[in-house]
Amino acid sequence: MKSTNRTSFLASESHQTERRPVFSKPSRRAVLAGSAAFLALGVWDSANADETSAKTPMTFEGLIEKARTAATQPFQPATIPAPDLIEKVNYSAHWQIEFREDATLYVGENKAPVQFFHPGRYFPEPVRILIRDTAGAAREVPFGPEFFSMPEDNPAYDLPEGFGFAGFRVMRPGLEPDWVSFLGASYFRTDGPEAQYGLSTRGIAINTGLNVPEEFPRFTAFWLGPPETDDEELSVWAELDGPSITGAYRFGLVRNAAFGGHLTRISAHVFLRENIERLGVAPLTSMYWYSERDRAGGDDWRPEIHDSDGLAMDTGNGERLWRPLSNPASVTTSSFMDENPAGFGLIQRDRTFENYQDDGVFYNRRPSAWIRPIGDWGLGQVQLVLIPTEDETFDNVVAYWVPDSTTEKGAAFHFDYEIEWRETDPLPEGVARVVATRQGEGGVPGDPLPEGVAKMVVDFEGPSLTGLDRNSGVVPVIDAVNGRILEPIDAYPVVGTDHWRLMFDFEQTGPEPVSLRAYLQHKERALTETWLTDAWVERRRS
Repeated sequence: MKSTNRTSFLASESHQTERRPVFSKPSRRAVLAGSAAFLALGVWDSANADETSAKTPMTFEGLIEKARTAATQPFQPATIPAPDLIEKVNYSAHWQIEFREDATLYVGENKAPVQFFHPGRYFPEPVRILIRDTAGAAREVPFGPEFFSMPEDNPAYDLPEGFGFAGFRVMRPGLEPDWVSFLGASYFRTDGPEAQYGLSTRGIAINTGLNVPEEFPRFTAFWLGPPETDDEELSVWAELDGPSITGAYRFGLVRNAAFGGHLTRISAHVFLRENIERLGVAPLTSMYWYSERDRAGGDDWRPEIHDSDGLAMDTGNGERLWRPLSNPASVTTSSFMDENPAGFGLIQRDRTFENYQDDGVFYNRRPSAWIRPIGDWGLGQVQLVLIPTEDETFDNVVAYWVPDSTTEKGAAFHFDYEIEWRETDPLPEGVARVVATRQGEGGVPGDPLPEGVAKMVVDFEGPSLTGLDRNSGVVPVIDAVNGRILEPIDAYPVVGTDHWRLMFDFEQTGPEPVSLRAYLQHKERALTETWLTDAWVERRRS
């Protein structure tokens, strides 16, 4: 997995930290006729259709058939106009480019305010952006410098006319900062209920975490149009293209949904033009450096640094799983077999500022993303890929669904799902959640420390534990693979809190990490979600 995602969204994240200066220098070029028309129109709806509009209405069905046909044809890589010039629009130069507020387009009857991203070194491949009216007619927005303000010496002025946009974002009413962005390959994200960008998602994942190069298909064109349901602010259709795959996507963008965050409705149709070893559906991409479990892994003054701290999953048979994230020594992949999963997501459960102490990027406000499948997804597995990192600038966590179906050339897939951008994951009724995972040396304080033994401490919280005490018959259920569970084992309410704590020692019996699984039960009923992790036992230094 490459790390361009964290860089490519820097422009859209600027409002969370500081406002960039706006440069209002007049363009050195003549105003393009197409750009001028759009700037004058401002609001784009069916009244704007003219002789330049498409004679054949754009339909999602037509886009699907176009993708199906494209999969039977050789892949044509994107042509980057003036590649040497776009390299000069580096990080610093791109920071200086600001979209002009008076160039904002207002799309559909909701007048959703849309702005565009300028291309640069980290996202040089241009995408087409078209506005679709209520009748289905679509008109392309012509790229031009008139949409942007920048210093006179910015190298972006040297790009050829009609280069192309890098992506787009949807602003809040009154042109308050954006809440959803599409930028880079097939990446997109929203800022969640606390207006803070964090993890991302993308259209599809190809060969992630394998010993073959990962492929990054990209959205090559977007159609923005009127919402198709009452609660949506905007509908978006996208064309996906890559060496091994083509696709057609429909996005329904909902701001401030009933659960308190944003909602993205997705219908994805993909077609394989080549064999694929691993197809990742509804992929989520995040960052984890260290937390209270593995604080020694990060040489930084902040107590914790991560965009997400765990993978949550509701299985098809009703079990809730929680797998805390880690920063491994080498790439690791964990697979969770299932049939018709009810949901999964990368979650930021720890939302206490004091645990991060970062008042610049506010990790405590980072959104969680919950994938809710629509219809039956059949047999498959949720996979979690963890990649080592030494800082916070690289996304090193990926989670996605892998269908148990052939992924050979000519195969076709259709998946409908929703992404809920929330504070934390929705928890099934009557199930307590994991709130902390800690690991340290095993043994009993005051006694000689045993060699090759570690201690695991897991805290749970939830109404199912309320009113229970040490005498209530709460029983810990623990399993280990590649290791042994050792005494003492204890589960008890933590004094002065509403937490229950599970504490046990374990040892490693082979070269592979110990796979641990645990939950609390009472009278044959599970009180908590099932906690799972892989753990290494560190040898004590003499």
